[in-house]
Amino acid sequence: MPQISLTFPDGNIRNYDAGVTPAEVAASIAPSLAKAAISAQLNGRHWDLAWPIHEDAQLSINTMKDAEPALELIRHDLAHIMARAVQELWPDVKVTIGPVRDQGWFYDFDRQEPFTPEDLGAIEAKMKQIINAREPVKTELWERERARKYYEERGEPFKVELLDRIPGNEDIRMYWHGDWQDLCRGPHLQHTGQVPADAFKLTHVAGAYWLGDASRPMLQRIYGVAFRNREDLRAHLTMLEEAAKRDHRKLGREMDLFHIQEEAPGMVFWHPNGWQIWRGLEDFMRTRLSAAGYKEIRTPQVVDRILWEKSGHWEAYRENMFLVEVDEEGAKEKRINALKPMNCPCHVQIYNQGLKSYRDLPLRLAEFGSCHRYESSGSMHGLMRVRGFTQDDAHIFCTEDQIESECAGFIALLSSVYKDLGFEKFDIKLSTRPDVRVGSDAVWDKAESALEKAIEGLGLPYEVNPGDGAFYGPKLDFKLTDAIGREWQCGTFQCDFNLPDRLDAEFVGEDGAKHRPVMLHRAILGSFERFIGILIENYAGKLPFWLAPRQVVVASIVSDADAYVLEVVEALKKAGVRAEADTRNEKINYKVREHSVGKVPVILAIGMKEVEERTVSVRRLGETRTESMTFAAVLQSLACDSLPPALS
Repeated sequence: MPQISLTFPDGNIRNYDAGVTPAEVAASIAPSLAKAAISAQLNGRHWDLAWPIHEDAQLSINTMKDAEPALELIRHDLAHIMARAVQELWPDVKVTIGPVRDQGWFYDFDRQEPFTPEDLGAIEAKMKQIINAREPVKTELWERERARKYYEERGEPFKVELLDRIPGNEDIRMYWHGDWQDLCRGPHLQHTGQVPADAFKLTHVAGAYWLGDASRPMLQRIYGVAFRNREDLRAHLTMLEEAAKRDHRKLGREMDLFHIQEEAPGMVFWHPNGWQIWRGLEDFMRTRLSAAGYKEIRTPQVVDRILWEKSGHWEAYRENMFLVEVDEEGAKEKRINALKPMNCPCHVQIYNQGLKSYRDLPLRLAEFGSCHRYESSGSMHGLMRVRGFTQDDAHIFCTEDQIESECAGFIALLSSVYKDLGFEKFDIKLSTRPDVRVGSDAVWDKAESALEKAIEGLGLPYEVNPGDGAFYGPKLDFKLTDAIGREWQCGTFQCDFNLPDRLDAEFVGEDGAKHRPVMLHRAILGSFERFIGILIENYAGKLPFWLAPRQVVVASIVSDADAYVLEVVEALKKAGVRAEADTRNEKINYKVREHSVGKVPVILAIGMKEVEERTVSVRRLGETRTESMTFAAVLQSLACDSLPPALS
């Protein structure tokens, strides 16, 4: 038997017979390790304990202490265990696929009757029985025709179709959890008992088309979440409860911010309160961009297909574009236009007006650009995913030597903006060259190095995401963390060597020759709609005073105080504070409750005592106590608070 050498994380090297499995390796090291092992890492690849090793390799054994592989396996095994439980409860149900996602997994089923909340409870109970049975997990490689016959005989048409989709050069791997079988790439745990029975929960059911195709059967998708222990599950469920309270759709109704209706799916109707938030955020961003040397522009929303063909979007993105056919006078056929799905090609058109010199670079063009993209109805979600949106978009045209400094300047600006909006923490991912790309390796080396140096120069941590760059250049993605620990990817910074070439952008260099500029695509918020949704949920509707749509309500306690209430409101408005009067014949506690639900930051209550003393009783949102202050002091404080961070 030929020998292979396995190198372990501590540098130790051991020799084994070729074909040895990680389970056998673990047993050779210690019985306790063999019992605790859940999987392995082979040359950085996640490896099943039952898969043989035929070549020299770097090997490490994973246990439940290794969070990332442990969670992947727990969630993956639970998908199989759930599918087994469903078929044991309802044998006529057809199974499809069940991938790991986010904090858990889902599995799609073909069943005539809809799953009910009571069904989810029965499935959970059955899953725990399977886990407690500690049945072994086994895997085998099968011939394609054998696997096809197996699924055809059992009446599993979806598995047959999945089998046909597996490339001919890939193995057909069959997994058993006890005596229940599924088609799967793996890896999986050693036995069902390695899944923590008290650390998962089925959450909800939703409809899903088979393979996401609206022309295919509608299936039922059961979602679940899972963690390594009960405490992590409880923390997650608590977070979900908190997220439900912060849902921007619910708060949007309570605060009267916006609505979406069937006649315009994925398009937002902004109410006065919501539009005030938008305007405040837009004015804030405009001030910051102007200070950073950006020139604001505006480009058309409807553009002829010819431009989209030149840019490459027509071929790659047409199915997501809204098309507009126009009967031009005298033309033999209709002219096809498209609502722009992005602003980039239009910005190049502005750059191309007039000859540019190297002295004009970097040129930073910014636009609050309105875009439209077709999103499937099932993917839309309030403000978070819409069909019509406005980006805080900008493109920087520069030389290759300016990439690093422009990147550093952008990160500093983004960091400052996020901090001013209340997000102290964000993560950076550097996505490097993919296998399919344009441009020479030398240019990619230069671009990747520039981005890397810019991040390191600012002393910021980052994670490299190999091979995930755009085909035209590397990119940085920025994920901010909200108040309850959720991550949102908002900002992006992308190097593009492709579009300037396709759209013939040039500048005259110091040598007198014409050169292509580098085009840097960048955004901080991403889209106003989504970012406002994030802000609402991050602050649970209690927006910073300068951004709150309704800043102050001045409420009368008795009708004799109405005149002073109106005087206070007028003075606040003159000082730039958004103030309104509430002189209704209602009790003050009723008024306070109502405006608190509307998330008004400050309520000033005025009775006869306040009238006589020229004071106001101040109550801030979220606080139970009130404070009596002179109106002059309150006016000065609120006028200062109403200014955005860039001006305060």
